[in-house]
Amino acid sequence: MAKIDQLLTIVRSAGATDLHLSPGSVPIIRVAGQLQKTRHRHLTEEEVRQLAFELLSDEQIRRFEKGGDIDLAYGLPGVARFRINIYRSQSGVSAAFRLIPDDIPDLVSLGFSEAVAQLAESKSGLVLVTGPTNSGKSTTLAAMLDHINTRFARHIVTIEDPIEYVHNNKNSLISQRQVGLHAESFPSALRAALREDPDVVLVGEMRDTETISLAVTAAEVGLLVMGTLHTVTAAATVDRIVDVFPPSQQAQVRIMLADSLTGIVSQQLLRRAESRDRVVAFELLRRTTSVSTLIREGKSYQIPTAIQTGRKYGMQLLDNHLRELLDAGIITVAEAIRCASDPGRFVDRSVVEEPVAEVTA
Repeated sequence: MAKIDQLLTIVRSAGATDLHLSPGSVPIIRVAGQLQKTRHRHLTEEEVRQLAFELLSDEQIRRFEKGGDIDLAYGLPGVARFRINIYRSQSGVSAAFRLIPDDIPDLVSLGFSEAVAQLAESKSGLVLVTGPTNSGKSTTLAAMLDHINTRFARHIVTIEDPIEYVHNNKNSLISQRQVGLHAESFPSALRAALREDPDVVLVGEMRDTETISLAVTAAEVGLLVMGTLHTVTAAATVDRIVDVFPPSQQAQVRIMLADSLTGIVSQQLLRRAESRDRVVAFELLRRTTSVSTLIREGKSYQIPTAIQTGRKYGMQLLDNHLRELLDAGIITVAEAIRCASDPGRFVDRSVVEEPVAEVTA
């Protein structure tokens, strides 16, 4: 039993999503999106190092010492699986742990519409789930893959760093590959995936020009490619993809993206008004003739209008969903303003902040 297991068990029992260990600080957890100090004593640098390094192999320790950080996953039976980043900071070796539930939630329980499920059912194209850090992108993608796995007989290849949710074969065959363990890099794994007879390819994060280019090409030739970006709206996502390429290539990229993009889910996680739980608010863009034309002509600034007029296809703007959640009493005005693309739409109501409680550990 690793020494860190006791702290990880507390993370689960406290309903937290994250654990942070840093020299000179007590362990800190994140509950409902808010950081909270535990009533644990302060940790020394050597204690944090021992807790973190106990989870690493000799090879992983060498990689950490060379690069200054490392990603990995750790499963604690009966508790949960955790995505871990161990990194060197000014105060010394530090670590961040993200809880990954054992059970993969379905799209309905997460709060998504039938239109999002329809994206997962697409036979081909590029489907992107975007949002800031800690917005639940990995969970949404896992739910979309499970939706496919439950209903269709397809070969799904995932490329992750590290592997987060572990999928068992249902009606589909799932091959999960971890960068650094099963593949050298995202681009090399994506190139190899094209020779592995896939129907669906998940790219854990589209970080660089080469990965994005390969993903768009794979979607264009008939695969369903799913991935993530750290953008907060559908229009910003289109711009981000185009802008990573040199100006001389951007016109061609817009043409390829116009033909291959199936949909974009841009999401945020918000605190519920009456509990410590969180709820998703999302913007949804689906490919239509008008959307493809806007992308091809470089008029991404008109995408919000296309979303607004595409409600019959299940499309919705993030701010409209925020307004629905606010009117239903599910979120507060403060949360709506924090996540809105246009906060001015929500300033006509009083803002109430909730106190942050301390958690015993």
